[in-house]
Amino acid sequence: MPTITSSTAPNGLPVHRVALEGTRATTILVAFDAGARTERPEENGMAHFLEHLVFKGGQVYDDYRKVNETAERMGGSLNAYTSHDLVAFHITVRAESTMEAIDLLTDFVGRPKLDAEELDKERGVVIQEIQRYKDQPAAVAEELIDRAAFGDHPLGRTVLGPEDHLRTFTRDGIVAFRERRWSGERGAAFIVGNVEHVPADGAVDDVFARFPALPPPEPYQPVGPFAPQKLVEQRDSNQSHLRMSYRPDLDVDDPAARAAFTIYATLLGGSMGSRLFDEIREQRGLCYSVYAMDHAYADVPILQLGSGLDSSKMGEAYTRMREIVGELHRDGPTEEEVHRARAYAAGRRVLAFENTNAVARYAANQKVVFDEDIDPDAAIRLLDEVAYDDVVAAAKRVDPDDLAVACVGPHTPDEF
Repeated sequence: MPTITSSTAPNGLPVHRVALEGTRATTILVAFDAGARTERPEENGMAHFLEHLVFKGGQVYDDYRKVNETAERMGGSLNAYTSHDLVAFHITVRAESTMEAIDLLTDFVGRPKLDAEELDKERGVVIQEIQRYKDQPAAVAEELIDRAAFGDHPLGRTVLGPEDHLRTFTRDGIVAFRERRWSGERGAAFIVGNVEHVPADGAVDDVFARFPALPPPEPYQPVGPFAPQKLVEQRDSNQSHLRMSYRPDLDVDDPAARAAFTIYATLLGGSMGSRLFDEIREQRGLCYSVYAMDHAYADVPILQLGSGLDSSKMGEAYTRMREIVGELHRDGPTEEEVHRARAYAAGRRVLAFENTNAVARYAANQKVVFDEDIDPDAAIRLLDEVAYDDVVAAAKRVDPDDLAVACVGPHTPDEF
């Protein structure tokens, strides 16, 4: 059983300690409700660009070398990520270095210089990152399916943003975005793993107070009704990348309903024993990659199917994948499928939570996106407690005929 204690830094930032037995590692993670969906249209790409820029240094560790070399001297793994939901910064170290790691992370993330000269250097780096993704058909398909499912809504835009935006971002604009979004009321800090070296006298809250006290941010733009599109980027290739997106009739504020939907997505296409993998790959040999995955944003769920395959087999694979979704909607899964998928999904979560970083990332999503329980044991228990009828109901929530489609390859939209 993890021991979870919480406090609040003077700037309003919640600080959660999740003590896990049997580990020598500690992860420190700070996250804010400042992902790509919180950007204004002209800011698209700014949340991710800001994530890059803070690594250039703070007040004490005032250049990128000091940041990187200090982390290495601790034997630490330092990184960050930006999604539509969140921006987060994290470092994992041996437990004895926890307070040094907190000192480092809160300095360059909480008090970044955002040097104008470094901004211009990093601008070119991020543009190269965008170009790299354009060279990867699978990544292009991911961007297309977001647009096909969400249109002009922020969830339909890319996290990296377009190149022309990157060329226009100014330091003042980036600082303004940070001051508008990085509020303690819509963020949290997490110390996960071996917390024996974290003092209990409140001193750690004072270190996290290096983040500025900011007013609450404006709410995110809610998602409108589902208006799915079919988008194709034509490429003269032998391989195609297919994505299909459904919007199930699911209450994302219900953790038990989300857990049941995870089991459904697992038996549909989340394992080598799933229906999609067994029939589309193994029985029919139509593809080298096929999957289904569920995801819940703050206010809307999605079910995404994907495949990478020989272009000549696209029609058969697409048709059969849709039929399998329809069969589960009509007839439901078997009890044996649910039993196996439940065990597999819960087992995968148990194995993932052996890693303190995985627990910290889970906790950040739970607390910042949903404001829910961050206990990793509770997350496993939710999956274990999903009943057969819950999964049947989850399958019924997917309209098999209402889907967005995206494809990269030698195809046209009317093929779908």
